Amino acid sequence: MNRIVFISKKAVELFILFFLILTVLFFLFRLAPGDPVTRMVDPMLTPEDAAHIIEQMGLDKPLTTQYMIYVKNFFTGNFGFSFHYGEPVARVIMARLPCTLLLFTTSTLLAALAGVFLGKISAWKKGSRMDGVLSISALVCHTLFVPWFALMMLWMLGFQVGWFPLGGIISPELWIEDAPFGLKVLDVIHHMILPLLTLFIIHVGSYLLLMRSSMLSVLKEDYILTARAKGLTDRVIRNRHAAKNAALPVVTSVGLSLAFSINGGALTEQIFTWPGIGRELIFAVSNNDYPLAQGCFLLIAAVVLSANFIVDLLYAWLDPRIHY
Repeated sequence: MNRIVFISKKAVELFILFFLILTVLFFLFRLAPGDPVTRMVDPMLTPEDAAHIIEQMGLDKPLTTQYMIYVKNFFTGNFGFSFHYGEPVARVIMARLPCTLLLFTTSTLLAALAGVFLGKISAWKKGSRMDGVLSISALVCHTLFVPWFALMMLWMLGFQVGWFPLGGIISPELWIEDAPFGLKVLDVIHHMILPLLTLFIIHVGSYLLLMRSSMLSVLKEDYILTARAKGLTDRVIRNRHAAKNAALPVVTSVGLSLAFSINGGALTEQIFTWPGIGRELIFAVSNNDYPLAQGCFLLIAAVVLSANFIVDLLYAWLDPRIHY
């Protein structure tokens, strides 16, 4: 199939799927129990004032009318106003997005690089003591219960030892006093180390096991035997011939992990009080802030769909046998 035709068909499919997600999210939130007014106003508010607020939010209109307005606003770049913050949803999301990208993209890339390197070493030394240690360690990391492990890391390294802050992304006193820029950067890094280390340990095992499994399969291929027959060194065979093809499933996993990192790992952000998209998403859903919750979910959906599309294209670049 011609690449242009493939890209065009894929783009149409993604647009239709995204529109379906948009529709489902709209009705799903409005059919959920509760309403934003009872959570955001004084319980002593008179029924007349409450009705006025509902009218201002547009929640007094029929669902179909609300839906048509929402779709029209969405495709004109208007994501609505957060019921809680009283600000445009786009502004609230953009204020939280850099924190999420900083932490989760960094942890995903570091875990992927370490997992790929250790995975190919483990597969190359299959059956050795090193392979056993790496495989068992990876299984332990892969099966860790995320909330429990995050709380243990916070308790041990934050509370008991006191090496790291117990939460947040900055020390307010440094920023209020307008400390030097370099000191502020170090302060952010200091706050980020503990959640970064937690996420790294949790994810590195899955990448290691995936790379090891893929590498073992590739090492059985005929072209590996041919490379050995040519007298190529083990290092060249492992890194240039085997590892590149073995990385195909890892690329898919990393691409999707980076996409899903946009949601910030809601539980992780909540435990470390990291001010990102995931923590904001929990707040929006629990407080029936429809526009903000929809905006967060739609951002996640758009990034995940785009990541799938990019991974499909990367496959053809990594493996010449794949054509579109």
